Amino acid sequence: MRIAGAGVAVLFVATMASAEVRLAVQKDGRKIIYNVGGAGKSGNLNWLASKHDRRSRYDEIIERYAEKYRVDPVLVRAVIQVESDFNPQCVSNKGARGLMQLIPETARRYGVKVIHDPEQNIHGGIRYLADLLEMFDDDLPHALAAYNAGEGAVQKYGGVPPYDETTNYVQRALTVYYGRPYGSSGMTIPGGRKRGTLRGGFGTNVVAAVLLPGAKYLGTR
Repeated sequence: MRIAGAGVAVLFVATMASAEVRLAVQKDGRKIIYNVGGAGKSGNLNWLASKHDRRSRYDEIIERYAEKYRVDPVLVRAVIQVESDFNPQCVSNKGARGLMQLIPETARRYGVKVIHDPEQNIHGGIRYLADLLEMFDDDLPHALAAYNAGEGAVQKYGGVPPYDETTNYVQRALTVYYGRPYGSSGMTIPGGRKRGTLRGGFGTNVVAAVLLPGAKYLGTR
């Protein structure tokens, strides 16, 4: 991706879990960190699996809001990993911003005033994730697909939309969440919700599923 407009200079390129990250400096000296398409380690599912439940300086914020909205903090960390690689200044080519990559419309919906503020961004992102889990009956692939492509797209297709970006996103996020490549033969996946547990959590009943090599599990209804 190229940033449009005069006076923007790209200073460096680095790879992260979900994208190629670039830093640009505008005429007024303001720095913009943004990501472009999947590259480098993003396609390495084993590397992503090693980021399972990654700890960071944001743990206290994650734990507090995850408990408040009954969302598994491990799931929150997985989303942050694939969205921003725990970079609070990350900006996507579609304008999503911060640790949980909120677009301005979603930020406004959840009362996020300073979108790059880690606490506000995490708070808004977890509330959105909680609403999606509620909307899609705690179906992780569907909720994650909606987080990436919008709930309307998941409702339109009755499941994970057939967009390469979204199917890859779901695979990467669930690879981080489970700590092993998602979609591999013989992996187990959570079944129905169990009352009293965190949504999206490992406390749910587990159903054994054997998938064909390369197949993607799109969730249970």
